[in-house]
Amino acid sequence: MNASLKMTYIGGPTALIEMNGVRFLTDPTFDSAGSEYKTNLYTLRKTKSPAVGRDSIGRIDAVLLSHDHHFDNLDRSGREMLTLAEQVITTNAGAERLGGNARALLPWQQIELKSHDGNVLRVTGAPARHGPPNGDRGPVLGFVLTTPDSTDAVYVSGDTVYYEGVAEVARRFNIKLAILFMGAARVPEVGPDHLTFTADEGVDAASLFPNARIIPLHFEGWRHFSESREEIDKAFSAASIEKRLEWLMPGEPKQFEF
Repeated sequence: MNASLKMTYIGGPTALIEMNGVRFLTDPTFDSAGSEYKTNLYTLRKTKSPAVGRDSIGRIDAVLLSHDHHFDNLDRSGREMLTLAEQVITTNAGAERLGGNARALLPWQQIELKSHDGNVLRVTGAPARHGPPNGDRGPVLGFVLTTPDSTDAVYVSGDTVYYEGVAEVARRFNIKLAILFMGAARVPEVGPDHLTFTADEGVDAASLFPNARIIPLHFEGWRHFSESREEIDKAFSAASIEKRLEWLMPGEPKQFEF
C-alpha cells in the first residue's frame, strides 16, 4: 500500500511533517534572524528567520528532536514550544535534561505515535554521529518513520556525518525519502571537522538509498554552515543524480507519495 507525507520547510533543521495523520516538528528553531547564542567556546549566529511563525503551526502530536544541547537544533523559541507537543522524542540524555513530556528513544528502539483519528506511525531511533569518531559533541539521534501497512520508510538523519550507522539504516529499511541534515556545519573554535553531511557525503548517502528521493535540510540559516545549496547541487550533478534532489520552498507545503 502506498504511503504519503506532507512536509513544510520552516528553516534550518525545522520542518512540519504530516504522515499517516500524525503531525510533528523536526528540531524546532523559531527565533528571528540576527539571534546570537554564546557559549564558553563559541557563538552561533542565526541568519534567517523562520518561514512560518510558531503561532501558525497548529496541533503538534510530537517533536522529533535529534538533540537538545545545540542552539541551531533547539533555539529559545523552539524550546518554549516543546510543551505544546503531546510528546518530545529525543536522546536519553536529552529526555533527562528536558523532563516533562520528553521521551527517550535509543537507536533501533521503536515507539508508536497515534493520530487523532487512530492511525499509527512507527518511529524507530537511528544512530547518528555528530562529527569525527574521536569528537565529543554529545549524543544525537536520527529517526526512521514507517506505517504498519507499508514496508517503505522515511529517514530523518538528524545532525550526523556519513558513517557506518547510516549504512546500517540502509540495510534495515527500504528508504524512499531521505531527509538529510547537510551544510557541512563547522565551528572553528571546536575544531576543523565538519559536523553534518557534506555535499559529497550526501551523494554517498544517496547511493546507500537507491530508491530514495533526497530532501536537504539544515543547510542554510546559520553562519556556521560551510556549504550551501550551490555545493549540494554541484555534487549531485557531478554524480548524475541531481534529479533525485527535492528542494522545498520555505513555507510552502509539498506532498510526497511513495
